[in-house]
Amino acid sequence: MTKKTALIAGATGVIGRYLVSHLAKREDWEVIGVSRKKPENSDGVRYIEADLLQPEELKVKFSDLKHVTHLIYAAYQDHESNPEQQVAINLAMFQNVLNATEQAAPGLERVLLMQGVKAYGVHIGPFKTPAQETDPRHMPPNFYYNQEDYMREAQKGKSWSWTILRPDVVCGFSVGNPMNIAMVIGTYASISKELGLPLRFPGKAYPYLAQVTDAELLARCTAWAVTEEKCAFETFNVTNGDFFRWENLWPIIAEHFQMNAASPQPIQLARVMVDKQPLWSGIIDKYHLRPIPYQKLASWGFGDFIFNCDYDVMSSTTKLRKFGFHDVQDSQTMFLRLFTEFKNEKILPF
Repeated sequence: MTKKTALIAGATGVIGRYLVSHLAKREDWEVIGVSRKKPENSDGVRYIEADLLQPEELKVKFSDLKHVTHLIYAAYQDHESNPEQQVAINLAMFQNVLNATEQAAPGLERVLLMQGVKAYGVHIGPFKTPAQETDPRHMPPNFYYNQEDYMREAQKGKSWSWTILRPDVVCGFSVGNPMNIAMVIGTYASISKELGLPLRFPGKAYPYLAQVTDAELLARCTAWAVTEEKCAFETFNVTNGDFFRWENLWPIIAEHFQMNAASPQPIQLARVMVDKQPLWSGIIDKYHLRPIPYQKLASWGFGDFIFNCDYDVMSSTTKLRKFGFHDVQDSQTMFLRLFTEFKNEKILPF
């Protein structure tokens, strides 16, 4: 058996965490994670603590990675309020990681770059649905484009190939990674219930089609795509394979939390949840929860974006199926599973 070595940048994020766990269980993979801080439980996986914005530091810390065969890039820094800075920082991080990996690993075979549906302009407004991988770019800035263009240019004349995956609203069990819509919903529901309120949908997306990507499914897809020869130089949308409307899912979520659902009431979560930190501290004490800092529990701004897409959000996964990846996930089942995990792990009270 030929053993492959994956270097995973962004190894402690929602995507990276599941991918590390998935590949580490397989006998044909060695896994090396790259993150700013090593997780408390590394499960025997080697982690490199590094600042991706420091190219010389990366070259030193990557210098012994001669056996790396696959680079999977899932790192991200959020600077939504400053698009120019968002492009500059995320491009620099990717450049630094790719350059240091190329310099250290002469046997590099594949680079897999994680993008998302923002490649189609979902963050701007309504876009063509279902989005297809061949759809034209929107007016920049968009750091996905800068990273992709750099990768394409860097690959010219090299033996390694690349693959791009575009998941949407990745959901998984994670601690301290607030950009997780399942955790946003769970925290919002728990606070509402503690205040004696019904569960009201807080945005305008209630009647529109939506989609999500289970982090477990994405990990399986990544492991397949990064080694499949026919996936070289290809881009794929990756979602659970189904669509839903919040107006149908929300009452089911309310029932799971043993709450009454009420009519939607659009609010700005980033504003109204600011003063709830003392309440959450009380919830931690009352229900003996893990003391996760409130600011690392849920990204309310991210929730505002997802809950206020007043247009359909749909990606076509037909190309992925044609190339051979057929896994699907029922999104309702995924959400309820994650809420149960959050409760069992003492992250949420209900």
